[in-house]
Parts: sequence; C-alpha cells; structure tokens
Amino acid sequence: MANVTRISIAPVKGLALVHPDEVDLETTGVLANRRFHIVDEAGRRYSQIRKGRLVEVKPSYDPVREHLALAFPDATIAEGDVRLGDEVTTDFYGRPVTGRIVIGPWAEALSRWFDRPLRLVQSAPGEAVDRGRGHVSLVSEASLRELARQAGQDDPVDGRRFRMLFEVDGVEAHGEDAWLRRRLRIGDALVRLRGTVGRCAITTQNPETGVPDFNTLRVLNEYRGLRDGQLDFGVYGEVLVPGRVRVGDVVEPLELSLVDTTA
Repeated sequence: MANVTRISIAPVKGLALVHPDEVDLETTGVLANRRFHIVDEAGRRYSQIRKGRLVEVKPSYDPVREHLALAFPDATIAEGDVRLGDEVTTDFYGRPVTGRIVIGPWAEALSRWFDRPLRLVQSAPGEAVDRGRGHVSLVSEASLRELARQAGQDDPVDGRRFRMLFEVDGVEAHGEDAWLRRRLRIGDALVRLRGTVGRCAITTQNPETGVPDFNTLRVLNEYRGLRDGQLDFGVYGEVLVPGRVRVGDVVEPLELSLVDTTA
C-alpha cells in the first residue's frame, strides 16, 4: 500500500519549499501553495531558471491572516500583512495569469538581495500553476532511487529538486505513471491524474543552494528518453473531491471507470 511521505508547497514560486505535516486540498489545490510569484521591472517572471539562489530565501505564509514573512540568508526578515496594489498580468508558459502587486517590505528586500528591481505579485488561488488542471503533482520515492541508481550514486536523489506536492512510497519505480487517467484517493481527497511532468534545467539545481550539481536531464534522457518531446518524471492531475491529506496517509488508485477511460 502506497502512502504519503512528504508534502511540499511553495508559498512564493521559486523560493524555498515548505513541508507541512498536512494540507487541505481544494479544487484549486492547496490554498497557500504558489500564491505569490516574483516579476522583474519588465513584468517578466523571475524564476529559478534565471536565478537559482532564489531557493535560499525561506517563506512563511498564513493565508487566513494574509501574513507573509521572507527569511534571507543574512538573517534579515521582511514580513507584514499583505496589502494589494495595481493589477498586472504575468506570462506563465504562454498562459496569462492576472494578479496584483503586493505592497510592503518584500519588493525592497528581494531587490536588495538579488541586486535588481523586483516586485512581488499575488494571484488568485490555483492560478499560478505550470499547467492547466494541474493543481496536484506526485512522484514516488522509488523513482527517485532509480534516478540515483541510473546516475551511479547510492543515495536517493532529493525529491525537492522536482518541487512536487506529494512524495509517496510503496510503489515501484515510475509506478506512478501507471496511475495516469485514473482516480486516486489521497488521504480524504480524490484526484485524477492527467499527465506526466516534463522536466527542465531547474531540476539540476541543488534544492538548498540553487547551484547546478546533478545532470538530471542527461540521466533521464539516457534511461527514459524523450516521450512526446519531453523528459518525463512524476505526474500531475486535478482535484475531484476536496479533502485533507496528511503525511502517512494512504494513496490508493481506484478501479478504472468509463469516466477514467474517456476523460
């Protein structure tokens, strides 16, 4: 029986991950996940591809109080209650996402630390995702171990490189691929997995420092190859029935239905 071993959310896209013991999974995903993103002075997303060291900044966000804190490596903290300003639109892989500029100490702190003008943007719950109907993502620990084995190393690859919502154990390497187009019970929630996740150079970066130190794409290409023009690792899907998910909860694929085979 598979079970959840780690939960990872990113209150601010690109910054360090947060690992709660439990989350409430809504149809728009986890409320505190990817609520904020960073843009430069031209309004373009400022992501890990452009600056891997974003992961050195640790966020803490309370979506009920609308309170955000960013802890920087020099021990300084920018925090306060979120206030919103002008509306802006950001390009997310060809998909326009509307949000509002966040007023407060965070823009100045980020700009100072990364030595360029940056702004923080808040979007509506579930909007700032990489792919449509993709509010849930999942990878197995066996897949991480297999990736390490293929690279000739003993320790499993750190799953934080892939920034998936759930890591699970109790399934064989890449066994999660067999759950595609199926309904999956995760804790109290019900999801449907819709596709595999194509990987980019962000996965080569160390999740603590942002410095590239593992040639993820080369290893994936050598033992998995291109599938529909992308290097797949892990799966994504949508929430059908909201519910709470805790570390340790059972992950159970349900029997295929007519809806599954035609969705």
